[in-house]
Order: sequence, then structure tokens, then C-alpha cells
Amino acid sequence: MSVALPRKKLIRRTAADYSQRLRRSFQIAFLLLNAWIGIKFYLWVHRFESGTHDRGMTRPAGVEGWLPIAGLMNLKYWLVTGHLPLTHPAALFLLLAFLAISFLFRKAFCSWLCPIGTLSEYLWRAGNAIFRRSFRLPRWVDIPLRGLKYLLLGFFVWAVANMSAEAIVEFMRSPYGAIADVRMLNFFLSETAAIVLAILVVASVLVQNFWCRYLCPYGALLGITSFLSPFRIRRSESACIDCAKCAKACPSALRVDQLISIKSAECTGCLECVAVCPAEGALQMAPPRWAADQGRISPWAMAAGIAILFLGIVGFAKTAGYWHGDVPDYVYRQLVPQEAAHPLP
Repeated sequence: MSVALPRKKLIRRTAADYSQRLRRSFQIAFLLLNAWIGIKFYLWVHRFESGTHDRGMTRPAGVEGWLPIAGLMNLKYWLVTGHLPLTHPAALFLLLAFLAISFLFRKAFCSWLCPIGTLSEYLWRAGNAIFRRSFRLPRWVDIPLRGLKYLLLGFFVWAVANMSAEAIVEFMRSPYGAIADVRMLNFFLSETAAIVLAILVVASVLVQNFWCRYLCPYGALLGITSFLSPFRIRRSESACIDCAKCAKACPSALRVDQLISIKSAECTGCLECVAVCPAEGALQMAPPRWAADQGRISPWAMAAGIAILFLGIVGFAKTAGYWHGDVPDYVYRQLVPQEAAHPLP
């Protein structure tokens, strides 16, 4: 004979929650920043392709944030030699910024800054509005598929690990590596990319966070880094009223309502579970040792920390002269038109 447990008394939260307003502000700002960088880079490349390059028009080094493999290669070069890379150095500093954010605030880059993550989120929200539900794959399909992004990450890490420092420099200064950013742009403008993106858009509308959940190796790397984070979502059993609103709100489908500490690499630090929790002190981002009224990280502090890490690392690279690479204009003047006419395989 089962005995019904007494229903817990709700001590309702009184303070307003601003986490989602802050997060969406960061998402929109970073999305606009990437759009501005993309447009500026496209115009810069177009000038070289048309032979009308203006020396006063500079290449936006921030585009190297879209070169994660170059970032990994430069990270190894830096760790092995102790010297900062000269080609695509911004890729290294942006990777370091995103790793630092993930170390402190879980995989917050994915839910606060990543433009692909932002678009993916709004696509599945649109799918919810259209179909009145979010389609989730069966657990026996979901778990193996989640491993794909780690397999992709493993392949890239293996490839970079097997390169010597000299091989990295040789690759970076080769015609392929020197204009890797231009080749990336040309791929995104190709018919193949249009087909792939269309498939991913449809999948993202139907399945919540399809790309981020199953295929993104960058997210896999940041998720592994987040395991080392001293902060994580923590639940107070005494304050929790077992309403399960947190689990329903979690974009990563984590069982927040059944755990004391969210250790999963799938947690993106979006704070959506905290935002919907009605009970005072039941759920919060906190360090390992915490109490209901001590040690928690407020959304404002988290937002400030993300901004300080990103702007601080990028600002250091710019002021110290490590932001722009060493590829001269005459190399771009020669290689960019060649890539447009005869793309490298």
C-alpha cells in the first residue's frame, strides 16, 4: 500500500527574473555583430574578385570565429612552441574566449552568443508555434545521434594532434590555409550549402536544436570544457515543489526536476529552467558549496561575466597587436580571383 507524500508548500519567488531578456539581448547583439562582419567580409572579398580592391578597406578579422579548425591548429601551435600564431591569430583568441566562457558558465556560448544557436532556437520555437509541439526523437535514437558531434570532434582533434608545429605553419601559409576564410564564404554561397542549410532548417523546425544537439563539434568541445566548470544549475530538494516546470522548459531535455546538480555536457547555461521555477531558492546557477541565500550567480553577474571574458580577450588581442594576421594584400590579390574561377578541392 503506497502512502501519499504531503504536498510541499510553495514559497513563491518575489524577485523578477531578467535572465531571458538579458540572454536574448546578447543573442541579438551577437547575431547583428556577425551579420555586420559577414557583410563587410563579403564586400572585401568581392573587391578582390572584381580587381577593384581599395587599400583603405580592411579585412574583418572577426570572421575567423567561423574557422574553428584553424583555432584548434593555432592553439596546438601556441601550446607546443610558446609563440602566438601569425596566420589567422583571431581564430585562436576567439576560441580561447569561448572556452573560457564555457569553463565558467557552462556551455553558455551556445545559448548566449552563438549565431547558429540563436537561429536554431528561434526555428524550433517557430515549429512549436506552427505544430503546437516540439518533436523529440525516441531515446534509443536520440542518445546514439548525440554521439555524432563527439565523433566529428574526435576526428578533428585527432587530425590536429597528428600535425607538428612546422606542419601547422606550412598549412596555414599554403594557398589553401591562407584563404580558408574566403573558401568558407564561397562554400556558404554555393548550391551545395543551400541544400544542406535548407535540410538543417527543416530539421531544426521539427526537432528541437537539431544541429546543436546532434552535429555541432564546436558545441561538443565546449560541452567537454563545461565539465570542469565550478558552476552549474543546482536544485534544492527542500525548496523544490516538484512541479517539473524546469524539465519541460529545458531546451536540452534534461531531467532538471530529478537531479540535484546538472552535470550534463548538454547544459547550455541558458537559465530557462531557473526562469520558469516558481519556488524561491529551488533552482539556481551556483558554485559547488551553496545555500539557498548564498553563493548563487545572478543573471546580471552571468551576463557581465560573459561580456567581460569575450570583450577582455578580444580587446587584449587587438590592443597587443595579435588580432590581424600576416597574409599580405598581394597574396589575396592573387589567390582570391583564382579561388573564384577555379575553387580548390
